[in-house]
Amino acid sequence: MNESIKSDSGNSKSPSVGSLPLILDTDDFKGEFSFDGLFGNLVNELLPSFQEEEADSAEGHGNVGGSDVLANGHVRAPSEVPKFAQGLSPLFPEVDALLSLFRDSCKELIDLRKQIDGKLSNLRKDVSAQDSKHRKTLAELEKGVDGLFDSFARLDSRISSVGQTAAKIGDHLQSADAQRETASQTIELIKYLMEFNGSPGDLMELSPLFSDDSRVSEAASIAQKLRSFAEEDMGRQGISVPSVMGNATASRGLEVAVANLQDYCNELENRLLARFDAASQRRELSTMAECAKILSQFNRGTSAMQHYVATRPMFIDVEVMNADTRLVLGDQVSQASPSNVARGLSSLYKEITDTVRKEAATIMAVFPSPNDVMSILVQRVLEQRVTALLDKLLVKPSLVNLPPMEEGGLLLYLRMLAVAYEKTQELARDLRAVGCGDLDVEGLTESLFSSHKDEYPEHEQASLRQLYQAKMDELHAESQQLSESAATIGRSKGASVTSSHQQISVTAVTEFVRWNEEAISRCSLFSSQPTTLAANVKAVFTCLLDQVGQYITEGLERARDSLTEAAALRERFVLGTSVSRRVAAAAASAAEAAAAAGESSFRSFMVAVQRCGSSVAIVQQYFANSISRLLLPVDGAHAASCEEMATAMSSAEAAAYKGLLQCIETVMAEVERLLSAEQKATDYRSPDDGIAPDHRPTNACTRVVAYLSRVLEAAFTALEGLNKQAFLTELGNRLNKGLLNHWQKFTFNPSGGLRLKRDITEYGEFVRSFNAPSVDEKFELLGIMANVFIVAPESLSTLFEGTPSIRKDAQRFIQLREDFKSAKLASRLSSLWTSSS
Repeated sequence: MNESIKSDSGNSKSPSVGSLPLILDTDDFKGEFSFDGLFGNLVNELLPSFQEEEADSAEGHGNVGGSDVLANGHVRAPSEVPKFAQGLSPLFPEVDALLSLFRDSCKELIDLRKQIDGKLSNLRKDVSAQDSKHRKTLAELEKGVDGLFDSFARLDSRISSVGQTAAKIGDHLQSADAQRETASQTIELIKYLMEFNGSPGDLMELSPLFSDDSRVSEAASIAQKLRSFAEEDMGRQGISVPSVMGNATASRGLEVAVANLQDYCNELENRLLARFDAASQRRELSTMAECAKILSQFNRGTSAMQHYVATRPMFIDVEVMNADTRLVLGDQVSQASPSNVARGLSSLYKEITDTVRKEAATIMAVFPSPNDVMSILVQRVLEQRVTALLDKLLVKPSLVNLPPMEEGGLLLYLRMLAVAYEKTQELARDLRAVGCGDLDVEGLTESLFSSHKDEYPEHEQASLRQLYQAKMDELHAESQQLSESAATIGRSKGASVTSSHQQISVTAVTEFVRWNEEAISRCSLFSSQPTTLAANVKAVFTCLLDQVGQYITEGLERARDSLTEAAALRERFVLGTSVSRRVAAAAASAAEAAAAAGESSFRSFMVAVQRCGSSVAIVQQYFANSISRLLLPVDGAHAASCEEMATAMSSAEAAAYKGLLQCIETVMAEVERLLSAEQKATDYRSPDDGIAPDHRPTNACTRVVAYLSRVLEAAFTALEGLNKQAFLTELGNRLNKGLLNHWQKFTFNPSGGLRLKRDITEYGEFVRSFNAPSVDEKFELLGIMANVFIVAPESLSTLFEGTPSIRKDAQRFIQLREDFKSAKLASRLSSLWTSSS
């Protein structure tokens, strides 16, 4: 607290302090002001016991029993309050001094407040004056800054203008310097040009520059410039170099310069090429690079590039060419095989690629335009080294006189062509990877085979026809050999009618497809465009259709021939009724042999049909898996091939249809023979001798069913689907009709009717395996008609009430009853048929 307050209050210990002045200062209220501290400093001198009792009250002497505790430490009970009022001795005697102190303090505080208010008012006035002055200063500064910005803008504009002017001056100076340099060079060139403008062929008076080997590059550059200048000047005058000799114009002198410059450039170029060759022999790449750089000024270095490529050993060494031929074709060219050629080409082309790769490293280090050199090198490799080999490897055969199959035929040429084309394409890709500049190496490779590819489709088709003819000749030779072998066994057993070697071979058809598949792979290799590929594939596949169609048709026709021979053999032994027993026995034996031949021919034809179906399925599967996807890019090609496939197989289908009809004729002929030979008159008219009737099928029925079961086993195996159903349905109908005609020859009594019904049941059970509902129905009706032999005459009219469709056949059956005449059934039934109709 303020030390002045403490010192003033320490001057007197008396309670009477009315005359004690207080001195309060504004500093007492600065900083962290505390009212408690101010109050304590005021009263500490007057109330010394206040501090002691305040300390006691902190120890617990506070309010006792609800009594009031005074500031000086005395306890005031409620009963003591009246004593103060009665003017007794006060318990707080310092109160007057304190009141006086507080009044003085208030006065001083009021004075202090007025002083502070006055100071604040003065400060406000000062601040306002300073603020007004500050604002005025800021306004003046803003005007000054704006003026400064304007000055900077003018200065910047001026600097920019000066810079542009300086740049223009610099451009002019640079242009002037360039013109000066050009003029200086022109003067120098004119001086050199005058040196060359001496006598024709006189190069002895030239500056040392043109004979100094250390300045060859500079000399070459100047010579080229002089020649270009002279030729250009002559061109402006309309004078060509050959005709300038007789011209008397101002350009006449430049003619000598041009001629001398040309001679000098040729001599210099030859000198550099000789140096380049010498460095190349020593493998001095730096010297080679220096020469190549200088030579690039002559015709863009073309002569140096071509000279370098032409001097490569693989282009000038004859032994290299011979080694290429031996590596690919071997010592004997005629015995070369595609596989050996493929291996040889792979080795040779790898060697060529490695050589080109090594040359590429040298070219990159020597020539300033390595891509141009690589283009020339690769082109020379393909046009010279590869072409020379292909000319020996691929000799295009004539389509008029085909090479014999003993020497491989056309197929060998095509295989060699495919191998060479594929391997050369791989070489082109490898050379492209090594680097060949802007050369179209793929297009150049294609051009090497253009003459072969132009006639490729014709060669491919001719090859397929040659292979087919060779295969047919082979099969025919085998057939002749087997036929001759079979002839020694004897013709009596039918070996001369048909033989297994004449059958269609699925293996042969598979071989046809394999040829065609190989041809299609070559088509894909040689045909880059989808339309060209589709056209070639269609032509090649058509060859397969023609081959397979012709082969299986001829096979079916051969099988039909055996059926025809068997039928002729049967007809040969058909005898009349009036023959001797010996002749009949011989005829029966011959008929047995003819029947065996017929059964054998039947089986052979069924095998042929089965193999025909397998062959067609192979072709169809091949078309679906390999051909169709190649034809889809061309509109209509797929549908056209499908139509051609159907047309090619139609002849085989016609042959198969005719042969199946012949098979039915063969089966029915044997059925009729068995029925005629085995069926006895007593089978259906057994005597009524009291013996129990025989419920077994007749012997003829048993033989026929056994024969049908045996022979039709081949048909069940060979045929399938609708073909099988149609064949068996026709055979069942013919069998039904044949049995009806056969039974018309016999007379039936009731027990014979039961025997007939047993035969019909046996036949019906067998034909049920045909799965032909119409045939089953006919045999069921036969069973119903057989009842006409069993029922009594008076019950006949009731038999056909539910089945009027068989009434006509029933009339014929009724006439076969043993009692037809005795029971007068004709008159009895005639009225019945008339009334019902």
